[in-house]
This record gives sequence, C-alpha cells and structure tokens, in this order.
Amino acid sequence: MTETVLVTGGLGRSGRWVVDRLADEYDVVCVDLDHPGFDELGRDGIEFRAVDLTDAGEILDATTEIDPDAVVHWAAIPAAGRHAGTHVFETNSLAAYNTLTAAGRVGARVVQASSDGAYGFFFHEEWSLPDELPITEAHARRPEDAYGVSKVVAEEVGAAISRRDGVSVASIRPSWIQFPGDYPCRGDGYVDDLSAGAGNFWSYVDVRDVAEMVAAALSADLAGHETFNCVAADNALGRPLLDLLSEYYGDVPAAWADSVAGDASAFSTAKAREVLGWEPDRSWREAADEDVPEPELTL
Repeated sequence: MTETVLVTGGLGRSGRWVVDRLADEYDVVCVDLDHPGFDELGRDGIEFRAVDLTDAGEILDATTEIDPDAVVHWAAIPAAGRHAGTHVFETNSLAAYNTLTAAGRVGARVVQASSDGAYGFFFHEEWSLPDELPITEAHARRPEDAYGVSKVVAEEVGAAISRRDGVSVASIRPSWIQFPGDYPCRGDGYVDDLSAGAGNFWSYVDVRDVAEMVAAALSADLAGHETFNCVAADNALGRPLLDLLSEYYGDVPAAWADSVAGDASAFSTAKAREVLGWEPDRSWREAADEDVPEPELTL
C-alpha cells in the first residue's frame, strides 16, 4: 500500500519541486495557504488542501483527517528582509510548532526545512569566519535575525516532538537554493563582487538536490531528531575556497589547508552521505544554463 505524505508549502517555488519528486513514490497531500481550485486538482497522486498553519486547529484538523504516514513541513516565509522581523518569526515559529505537533499526535515521521540561516552567518551585522572548516551540523548556531532564530526554534520544536511522541524528525539545512536555468549565484553582480556571497561563503544548492534529500530522509531509518546540511559540493565562484576566504577575510587558520581542497563548499555534507546515502549531484557548471521547466502540479 502506498504511503501518504502531507507536504506543507507545496505550492511554493521550491516546495513544488519537493511535491513533484515525492509524487513518484507516495500519495501526496499538498497543504498551502491557498487552494489552486477544484478544476486543477493536480497530477495523479496529489491532492490539495488550503490550511493556515498559524492556526493550530486548522492543521490539527487536517492532519488527523488525512492521517499521513509522514509530514514534510516546507512552508515558511523563506528569507529575512522582505517582511517585518516580528511577522517572520511569529509565522515561521507558529507554523513549525503547530505542524510538527499535529504530526506527532498522529505518529507521522517528519522532514522539515531548516536553513543554513540557523547558523547565523549571513545575516550577522558583521561577517566572520566559521569556527571550523568544513562546517558540520555540530557548528554553533548563532543567528541574530528573525528568520535564522525561527529556524533554530523549528529545529528545537522537532527535537521536542521527537522526544515526546517518539517520531523521527529530520531538519534539512539548505543553503541558497538555485533553480535550473535560474542561478543568481552566477549573475554578474554576484560573480564580480566578492562581498556578495561572503556571508555564507559562496554556498548554494540546486533545488533538485534538495528534493532528493527530502526523499532520502523520508525513506531513511532515523530515530530522534537529526539535522543535515544540504549544499552543493563546490562553491558558486569556482575558485579555491581558501583563496576566497583569505582574500575577503584575511588570514585563515593554517590547519584548514588539510580540511578543504580546491573549489569545495564551506559546508560538509558527510553526515547526509553516511546517514541518508545522499550526495549533491548538480553544479552551477551545468545547471546554471539548463532548460528544465518547473514542475506543473496541475493536469
């Protein structure tokens, strides 16, 4: 019997790639703030529900009715700077708490979108080098912005729900998500300005690799709460990472020369490889100019 997965935020720009990928293996119920209309009920295996995730009653009602085997919580205000900080924090934190609480009540395993914003690098008032290289999931989280703090809250909610209800929770930390044929990390204003990407050390990830990690986390035999970096293997500038760091930040620890080589990403994905069997497959070298249509969730 095919399992059912409830996906929040499935009509968002990255969420639709997640939904499209999961529909190959699961019956998917796509939950978003708006319904696409009853004349457009999606490809086979996808249903839609309109739910306000900041209303605990709405998502609990929908989740208990659907009774999914798993919940992918992908809905959020996706970045700082576009809304008032209080609105970002309140919306993201409430949505995570309400959705994961509902998942725990029905015994559904959880995969949720966290972010490299949880580390706090990019939105700090003053950028600085990380404590370690490559950056692992154990690195300290020190966000100063409402978005990053909301992602720390979501991760802590995941840990609490896992302890209380005994369900597994995987929190995925994507870096800057890019789309095939639409790679702003390769635009002139980014490539020609070292400061444009220094805050997250020129890291990025292709949306298709993100969707593959969600699928891998859903099928993995996990226990408790786990976090996973989701980042491309290389940096967006295609230059030796240590040279970039030295040029922008000055001296870097000599020991880092043994930690990264060439144009590697600053983030480690070793844990995802070992636990989930996932590795990033896409690089800007091919994907930036690919002609791949976005998934259409309607018939």
